[in-house]
Amino acid sequence: MIRIYLLEGKAFVWNYADVWRIREEHRIVGVLVGALPRKPRQNVRLGLPLELLPEEARLLLEKGLAILVKSPTSQSLDDGKSQDPLLPGKVAAYEMELEENYQEQLRLSAKQRKAVLDSLADRIAQGRAKKWQRKGEGGDPLVQPAESGSGFVLPQESMMIQLPTERSEITQEEEVDWHVAAQLWPYAGQEHHEMRYCIFRDLWERGYYVTTGSKFGGDFLIYPGDPMRFHAHYIALCFPKEVPISLRDIISAGRLGTNVKKTVLLCSVDQDGTVAYTSLRWSGMQ
Repeated sequence: MIRIYLLEGKAFVWNYADVWRIREEHRIVGVLVGALPRKPRQNVRLGLPLELLPEEARLLLEKGLAILVKSPTSQSLDDGKSQDPLLPGKVAAYEMELEENYQEQLRLSAKQRKAVLDSLADRIAQGRAKKWQRKGEGGDPLVQPAESGSGFVLPQESMMIQLPTERSEITQEEEVDWHVAAQLWPYAGQEHHEMRYCIFRDLWERGYYVTTGSKFGGDFLIYPGDPMRFHAHYIALCFPKEVPISLRDIISAGRLGTNVKKTVLLCSVDQDGTVAYTSLRWSGMQ
């Protein structure tokens, strides 16, 4: 079961296997929002967690593919009474594990270095012979064997450290009822959310990949296949059925779609739940 974690009204998936599953099996894309450990100051390529739209999370919940949970509130470590009595032992075990990992990486690095030196032994010998000849010294050069690598030292700050993306220990997590509006999940029953979800679900059931359309000024972007392989064909704008759309908004939407080479879809939901679509394409003056 996919676990979706709530934080301040937003839904996140932390497990990489769940992220792969919801994309490959269920056509849910989401947005990666986590900084990469080795490049934390850039925002071009991001990593876990995966943030889901409320509509994406609800679709998984409605299909019975996921559950909505919230983590228990962490206790303050400033209060000595609230500290885990087993904390010193856990810290010692963690430090011991780090030392074992360091020794293992040191051994493997020395072994790899020795293999590289052994493969270059002939070239090293030839280089020493040429250097000996340039000095004009007679006789055969003293050919020393390649270093064994036993004296190799790996700086401890250069060792690789595993960074877990979810809790390493089992903790009690409280399941959240997504049918009821709450502080962490305020969307249940909201008219605007219900309209957006009906449109999102209808597009998803038609076989499209649907992502957020905020970067193009729309509600959703609609792809014929995985966004890693295809460009979006449509920009979806969601409007209530009974609310009139101003002519200025229609012209703006049409010109926007033309500038980014996409068709604009004006989407609305009837009282019976049927989704109606109207496409806009700017033809210009002929």
